[in-house]
Amino acid sequence: MVKITKFGGSSVSSAEQFKKVKAIVESDPARGFVVVSAAGKRNSSDYKITDLLYLVNAHLQYKFTCDDLLDTIGGRFCEIAQELNLTYPIEQEFQEFRDQAKAGKVSPEYIVSRGEYFTARMMAEFLGFPFVDAADVISFNLDGSINMERTGQLLRATIGANQRFVLPGFYGSAPNGAIKLFDRGGGDITGAIVAAALGADLYENWTDVSGFLTADPRIVDNPKAISRITYAELRELSYMGASVLHEEAIFPVKDAGIPLWIKNTNRPQDVGTIISESAAKDEAEPIITGIAGKKDFVAIHVKQSHMSSEIGYIRRVLSIFERYRVSIEHMPTGIDSFAAVVQHSDVKDCLYNIIADIKTELNPDEIKVVDNLALISTVGRNMASRPGISGRLFGVLGNAGINIRMIAQGSEELDIIVGVNSDDFERAIRVIYGAFIDSEDNIITVEELERKGAF
Repeated sequence: MVKITKFGGSSVSSAEQFKKVKAIVESDPARGFVVVSAAGKRNSSDYKITDLLYLVNAHLQYKFTCDDLLDTIGGRFCEIAQELNLTYPIEQEFQEFRDQAKAGKVSPEYIVSRGEYFTARMMAEFLGFPFVDAADVISFNLDGSINMERTGQLLRATIGANQRFVLPGFYGSAPNGAIKLFDRGGGDITGAIVAAALGADLYENWTDVSGFLTADPRIVDNPKAISRITYAELRELSYMGASVLHEEAIFPVKDAGIPLWIKNTNRPQDVGTIISESAAKDEAEPIITGIAGKKDFVAIHVKQSHMSSEIGYIRRVLSIFERYRVSIEHMPTGIDSFAAVVQHSDVKDCLYNIIADIKTELNPDEIKVVDNLALISTVGRNMASRPGISGRLFGVLGNAGINIRMIAQGSEELDIIVGVNSDDFERAIRVIYGAFIDSEDNIITVEELERKGAF
């Protein structure tokens, strides 16, 4: 079995965390390929190395001194190396990097990538694994996308007979050899790319939480953990803010059919969350997988008699939003009306211009704006196999005196989205959680799923 094991910044933030990583890796011989982020925060008042490197780059660009920042970064690395008795000459190599950066001899991308680079160099020695520079094996195309074919060739050629390595995440190289960064959190993407390129059996992502929770713990006290979630459910929940890893990290492993397991470096005994498309035959399944939501939405309601028979009417309205570069989040429709739901931040400077253009160009019977709107998504892969879920959801909210201002459901029946007043947001989530997830009725047997053809 081949496992790609990725450790986030909190997992490599100190010498003590390095020791936890080593214990995890050595506990399973299948964990031969390790991807690491840059050293992260040691506590809530600390700083991530990557954040400090971004500050270094900004100081250099504006000709400000950055010696204190560089001292802090170098000190963090040297402290880890000294506590672990490493022989890697981190002090000397960091000084060379420091001189190059201050002299303007390296790119901003190179500067920021050194957090992962130096962390991985030290981790490689500590584990006794070969070090592989991501710049040598993670290949970007000219348009910024990953060249998976070439990346796979380079990775397989690098492995040789060794069958193990430590690789820094977050960066690779452009066709001209220059360092190219992923978006923030891109170490998760690196691990997924390596898993797909090497045809791994499992991609483990080790972080500081024990997987996904069924609801936000800031809203619901001690929410249950999600033991298994599908990629589609993860996409829905992540979109609403319930994120543990970089959203783009799921696509390489999803396309390759590789399960992704979220685990806690500080509590390796916890089950965590497995992201896959199928369950074991002896596994009980929940009806509702999780609840997530976001505030600060605006709904623009457009009403026009006989809209359904007027070809192109909705397209013309949507083209006005496109003109102002505003993305439509949801679009509930009726026979003679529809609503465009958008984020308030996207329209705060152009809302009245959009409304004016709709009135001028389409002359609707009525146009109404509903603000102070929060959206809550109740997600569950098994909702479609259990009748009455929607009615029960609306009923418990109504019984709690919560007004539903919008309803939307995807064509796959994977989620039900309701819009409520922002003032009711937290209470609505607690009501839904109590009615579904915190209830024995939320469990559906495998036998029942088989009868309904879910497997």
